[in-house]
Amino acid sequence: MQIYLNDERRLDALKDRLSDVPFPSVDVHRVRALLNRCPPARETPLVASADIASRAGVASVHVKDERTRMGLGSFKALGAAYVVATDAVNTDADDLTKALSGTTYVTASAGNHGMSVAAGARAFGADAVVYIAETVPEGFANRLRDNGATVVREGEDYAASMAAALAAADKNGWHLLSDSSWDGYVEVPHRLMEGYLILMEETRSALSAPPTHIFLQAGVGGLAGAAAAMAREYWGADPMIVVVEPEVAPALIESVRAGKPLYADGPTSSMGRLDCKEPSLIALKGLARDADAFVTISEDEAAHAMPLLSDAGLATTPSGGAGLAALLSVGEHREALKIGLDSRILTILSEEPE
Repeated sequence: MQIYLNDERRLDALKDRLSDVPFPSVDVHRVRALLNRCPPARETPLVASADIASRAGVASVHVKDERTRMGLGSFKALGAAYVVATDAVNTDADDLTKALSGTTYVTASAGNHGMSVAAGARAFGADAVVYIAETVPEGFANRLRDNGATVVREGEDYAASMAAALAAADKNGWHLLSDSSWDGYVEVPHRLMEGYLILMEETRSALSAPPTHIFLQAGVGGLAGAAAAMAREYWGADPMIVVVEPEVAPALIESVRAGKPLYADGPTSSMGRLDCKEPSLIALKGLARDADAFVTISEDEAAHAMPLLSDAGLATTPSGGAGLAALLSVGEHREALKIGLDSRILTILSEEPE
């Protein structure tokens, strides 16, 4: 594990570079109003794990379990589907199931984001086209097709499939729906991140006491950025917010350390949904302000945690359990992260096992 303490809150270094980029939204009321119209978006459980707390040497560990979210197996269901639902409501159509007929959403995905796009499009009468890299398993491609998406394989990695999705959107007049943000593309991902706020509202309602620490795994940073912003809204400066990335994809930690967005090249990670080499600019700006520490974990540290999580009833993937894997791997960094026997840990189990 490597650690960077964001003591100086490197936002000042990023302000000029990201002046046109918004901070993550904290407008959870807008999300709640829309999701109340969507019965499948029922609340997911907050689980107290005495087993993991004992192994980590802390007072408590609470895990927001997103494995059943909207039947899609991941927190991502709250993102793209929320964007599509917002678009449907904004049409003022009497029949929302047909509100977006004739509209096509296109994206690239290496995981659950594509499922959310597909499910959202199908619910409101739109079409979905999802570009995936040659390395994405065919089983995932079939899951996308089962949710009504047209699947196109393009390129050797996510970056290549994203470039293909961009080109297709431009050529065909389709709506690009990415879960990352970059220069000139912030409005849609800003709304998408807003969808994630609901899981933090549910968490606050279920907790009997505020957490002292929040461990948030990150790929491009959408979930971590939204959750951290909402945590500051609820609990102020008190919780120590720790952002967790694979050591072979340290896009956020290196960008915050440098005070500018960086491309973090490296080999492929087993934490596939977190294997993102460039940060979302919205998430980067928010986390530079809100996160206290950034850590990276090795492939071995992630792998070591998986059977421990399974034994505790928290079976997931290395991506979905990276926050818990970091907690179980802190070792010599306990003092730097101010973790003690009285610490109350909150983390997110972000997806079901494959």
